[in-house]
Amino acid sequence: MNLLHLMPLRCNSKRTFCVSAVNLNNDSINNDDPLLLSATTSAFLRSQETLRPDPLFVDQYASCLVPQNFHKEMMVQDLNAYCLATKFIDDKLLDTVNLIDGVKQVVLLTDGMDTRPYRLPWPASTIIFDISPERIFKMAAEKLEGVGAKVPKGCLLYHVPLESSDIKQNLQLRGYNGSRPSMWAMQGFPMMTLANFEEVLSILSSLAMEGSLFVGELPTFLSHAETEIKSNTKQWMDKLFMSNGFRVEMINHKGVSESSKEEFASAHYSYKLFVAEQLRLSDDQMEAWRSQFQRIEDEGDEEGFEEL
Repeated sequence: MNLLHLMPLRCNSKRTFCVSAVNLNNDSINNDDPLLLSATTSAFLRSQETLRPDPLFVDQYASCLVPQNFHKEMMVQDLNAYCLATKFIDDKLLDTVNLIDGVKQVVLLTDGMDTRPYRLPWPASTIIFDISPERIFKMAAEKLEGVGAKVPKGCLLYHVPLESSDIKQNLQLRGYNGSRPSMWAMQGFPMMTLANFEEVLSILSSLAMEGSLFVGELPTFLSHAETEIKSNTKQWMDKLFMSNGFRVEMINHKGVSESSKEEFASAHYSYKLFVAEQLRLSDDQMEAWRSQFQRIEDEGDEEGFEEL
């Protein structure tokens, strides 16, 4: 059962995500705190992968996020699939960002305990924005600071609270520019309903420059209610993303495991991997186009007046 499926939601406005109102405790993991439990579970899985003789990736900071009294025996069933997805997203992020000239914008939609800003070798001039539950992010940030975690030299990290009344405005206040290329990734981001994900796509559609990529994991339970009355899941996914301006490709975990020379051992993993490309102009690009068009019109009017 997905830990976030039972969370009550609080929605603030058209431009904010719906988030659960839960009580998080800094000193222990409580099963009544599904956001914290889910984030800690993911950190535990990454720490276990790091200990393998030949790990898919190394997360040297994950262990500091996991309490000693964490019930590890409950959490190993999805280790393989989760870690394959993590490796795939890591590689896609770095491969894409390294192709961007100048300032590189990376937006991570996370559970608050994502260590990618610290553990991945980001190129200089990378600005990372982490959108996640504020209390979990602050809790994790304190622990990460305690073990000396830092973003690479020449890079910046900004946190945008998931609870913000205006996600778009908060990103822009921190320097995000929709007229520059960006790379977006989602893993562990708390969502309960399909409507929540549609809000995510809507916000990305307005912020991401044409050609920007969006990679991540989509909880399968979000699509179950819809696909029960639809014969083709792929067609449904294509329509969902295309309605917000994205062309999507669903990624098979088995294919990822073969390219990583790993055996795919979890047939019932409850997330779908995807990569989507933004086909529309961002709001910033549209505004720049309108301004240029207006300038050309004004110059034409002035030339016509001079001829008279």
